[in-house]
Amino acid sequence: MATSLNLRVNGRARRIRVDDPQMPLLYALRDDLGLKGPHFGCGLAQCGACTVHVAGEAVRSCRFPVADAANKPVTTLEGLSTGKKLHPLQQAFIAEQAVQCGYCINGMIMQAAALLAKHRRPSDAAIKQALAGNLCRCGTHVRIVRAVKRAAAMG
Repeated sequence: MATSLNLRVNGRARRIRVDDPQMPLLYALRDDLGLKGPHFGCGLAQCGACTVHVAGEAVRSCRFPVADAANKPVTTLEGLSTGKKLHPLQQAFIAEQAVQCGYCINGMIMQAAALLAKHRRPSDAAIKQALAGNLCRCGTHVRIVRAVKRAAAMG
C-alpha cells in the first residue's frame, strides 16, 4: 500500500508516494524528484557518492530511509547554490580543477559543506579526516583538499 510523505528538499515542499517507507532516500531524490547530484555508488553507505544533508547532517542517502527524512530539511548538491550563484565549494572545486571523472564529487562537496558548517577554517588534517570515507579512484585528492581550503577562505 502506497504512503504519502512530505519532504522539504532544497527549500521546496515536495510530496511523494512510496510503496515502502524504508526505501532509500536516494531513490526518491533521483527517481521521484529528478535530482541527479547524489549518485548511486556502492549502495552500502561506504563510498559517499550519495551524500546529502538531512537536518544539516551529512548522510548516505543510499541507506537512509526516505521516511526518516519526512518533514526534515534535505539539501542536495543542487540546493547548495542560490539561483545562478554557485556555493563557494562549487566555485572552489572548479577553480582548483578538483574534478576528474566527477562521480565522487557530489559526496566530496556535500561532506566538505558539512565540515565547513561546523569548522570555518579546518586544517589539512581535519579536511582529510572528514573526507576519508569518500572514495575517489581518480587521484585528485590534493586538488580536493585545496578546493576545500579555498572555499573556507572564501567564507
